[in-house]
Amino acid sequence: MTRSRLRSLLLASGAFFSASVLLFGQAGTQHPVSGRIIAGVMGHEGAPWLDRPERESEERPSRAVQELKLTPGMVVADFGAGSGYYTERLARAVGPTGKVLAVDLQPEMLELVGRRAKKLGLTNIELVRSTPDDPRLPTGVVDLILMVDVYHELAVPQRVLRAMKASLSPRGRIAIVEFRKEDRNVPIREEHKMSVSQAVQEFGAEGYDLDRRVDSLPWQHLLLFKVR
Repeated sequence: MTRSRLRSLLLASGAFFSASVLLFGQAGTQHPVSGRIIAGVMGHEGAPWLDRPERESEERPSRAVQELKLTPGMVVADFGAGSGYYTERLARAVGPTGKVLAVDLQPEMLELVGRRAKKLGLTNIELVRSTPDDPRLPTGVVDLILMVDVYHELAVPQRVLRAMKASLSPRGRIAIVEFRKEDRNVPIREEHKMSVSQAVQEFGAEGYDLDRRVDSLPWQHLLLFKVR
């Protein structure tokens, strides 16, 4: 095992829990549809893990963004934006005529995104403070909502998916990136993984169908859903 891999394993198992904060008291409860255990929300103290140097080699985020097939001018929401790691990449993909809504529950995370955007000169990023059950996204204009390692932490995922449905444009999709529960070798705690069947079941209960599945990432599924 390489030193960088070992470091990542330690961070993966520790940052989610020692730096996690159970912000809204839903962690440990069962999802009413799939029965999976809802995980705790990673607090802003864990933000350095999101920007770790090994992330590209371990997770291939550049490939994930490429698979989203974004085009200039699109409106994209990075839901659970965290430190802005993906926000930055999405903003470059949609270009100056597009917009990225960086959405997060924690003001500390949004502050990190704002600093990042200013440092990089990205002017097409808008910060949005969400609540546990309201994404606070504009109605009918969002072409893609991306949740990277976020959906499994939603305290009330059914309410959030219902609210998101109203925000999507006619071509709108929801994309989730989740660590593969089907693979024991993925070095993440089990409650921070999801299987494809769980995701399809939960989204299906709220009127979504699986539109596309990408399995080319090292540790994660990329699943895109459309409104039925």
